[in-house]
Formats: sequence, structure tokens, C-alpha cells
Amino acid sequence: MANSSDWISALRLRTLPLSISGILVGSFIAVYQGYWNPVIFSLALSTTLLFQILSNLANDLGDSLKGADNAGRIGPMRAVQSGAISKTAMKKAVIFTSAVSFISAGFLIYFGTKNLSVTSIYIYIGLAIASVLAAITYTIGKKAYGYNGLGDLFVFVFFGLVSVMGVYPLFSDMLSKELILPAVTIGFLSTAVLNLNNMRDRENDEKVGKRTLVVKLGAKNAKRYHFFLISTAFLSWILFLVLTKNWLGFISLIPAILFIKHLVFVAKNTVPKELDSQLKTVALGTFFISILYVISVSVNQWIL
Repeated sequence: MANSSDWISALRLRTLPLSISGILVGSFIAVYQGYWNPVIFSLALSTTLLFQILSNLANDLGDSLKGADNAGRIGPMRAVQSGAISKTAMKKAVIFTSAVSFISAGFLIYFGTKNLSVTSIYIYIGLAIASVLAAITYTIGKKAYGYNGLGDLFVFVFFGLVSVMGVYPLFSDMLSKELILPAVTIGFLSTAVLNLNNMRDRENDEKVGKRTLVVKLGAKNAKRYHFFLISTAFLSWILFLVLTKNWLGFISLIPAILFIKHLVFVAKNTVPKELDSQLKTVALGTFFISILYVISVSVNQWIL
């Protein structure tokens, strides 16, 4: 029987900071423009964290069932793969986490859409359902999209567009065209984490039939794609800070130093296994950008 440490490991806690980066940015864009609601913020964080945990558990189960988690895999050994958690227990955990995620999303929608149209409410309900389905079907099912090169698109949509642009109207009751820029930033940086993960696992993924975008592009083009994701993310972020005239927000560019070093490392890399150390750099770097943005907005509000 699995113990608590096995379940904590299966949750993949190191992925959680990245998952809330979009919520932090979207929420504090609202704060910068004079909107705030601590209840909505708390529920948005809890819902996003639950969606990420659901995705982690489902991926653990799905990759094990499909054979992608095997002796040839470079990354950390997964719970089901190692036998620490049985497939039956993991299936129950996926079902339970799905239910809890829906409950948290339900409360978020209830408190966040009181001043929105009925159509908007249905859209948010649809997004909640889509988020749960996307978390599960990344690796589970005959048509798991993570095995067909669509993982990057889904990460961009849910970590970027849905996260940043989805949370903002819950505070402000409206959308802003400027949101597309930070949504692109968080979405592309989150996609870069997945791309890095897939570059590390390219050889094994190809052997087991997991046709990620990296497998389709090849090692050299995957590196070019990685450079595009990160460079475009920072260009979008700089443009956003300029358009919103948040000059203090430029402190959020400090992590760019880490990203420059990271891109140099990736360009020179010839041993896929060594890319594993870079996952933390990109994930935490993205989180630090969002935290520094939060600090800049908080200081601006205090000064004003």
C-alpha cells in the first residue's frame, strides 16, 4: 500500500509554481487597474492547483498504461511505473481529484460571475469541464493528444490564454485587449517547459510511439522552436509593460539573465539527459517573473 511520501511524490510539487503563474499575472493586472477580490483570488489559485495536480496524476497513470514510463525514460521514476502506487489506486485518485476540481471551479464561477452575462457563465462552466478533460486526456485514452503532438497547443491555451485572460474578468467583469500579451508570455514559457521535457525524452518517446512535437520536429528544429518560444515570450512581456506604463514592472525582467544562460545551455547541449536540470530553471524563472510583477503592482498601489 502506498504511503504519504509516495503520494506527495506523485503530486509533482515542483510543477505547481508554474501552474499558478498565469493566475498571479492575470489577477494582478486587475489589481493594477483597480480591481480586487480576495475570495476570487483564493478560489482561482485552488482551482488551478487542483487542475495541475489532476494532470500530474493522470499523466502518471496514462504514461504507465501506454508504456512511455519505462526503464529507458530519463526523468524521475513515476509512482505507477515504480509500483509505489497501484493503477487502481491512481485511477481512484484521478476520479477524486476531478470531483474536487469541479467543486472548486464551481465556487469560483459562482462568486466570480455574479455580474457577468448568462452566456459568460456558460463559457466558464465549459472551460472548467474542458480543463478537467484536458488534464486527463493528455495521456489517457486511445486518442491522447499528448501522443499526437498537440500537447504544446493545449499548454499554451490553458496555461496562457485561459489562465491569464480567464481570471481577469472575474475581478473586473470585462476583458481587455492588452491581456493577450501577458497571456502569450506565460503561455509560451509554459510551453517551453513542456518542449524541454520532450527534448529530454525524445528518443524514448519515439521508441514507444509518443509523437510529441519534438519527435516530429527533430532535435535541431526543437531547439529553434525553444528559442522562438522564450524570445517571443519576453518580447510580448516587454511590450505589455510599456503599453500599461508599469515602469516598475521592468524588475520582472531580472530572471531574463537565467533564461539567456538557459538558451546558451540548450544550444550547446548534446546529451538529452542533461536537459533535466533546466526544467527547474524555466519553470521557476516563469514563476519569479510573475512574483516580481506582483511585487511591482503592490508597490505601485502602495505609492498611489
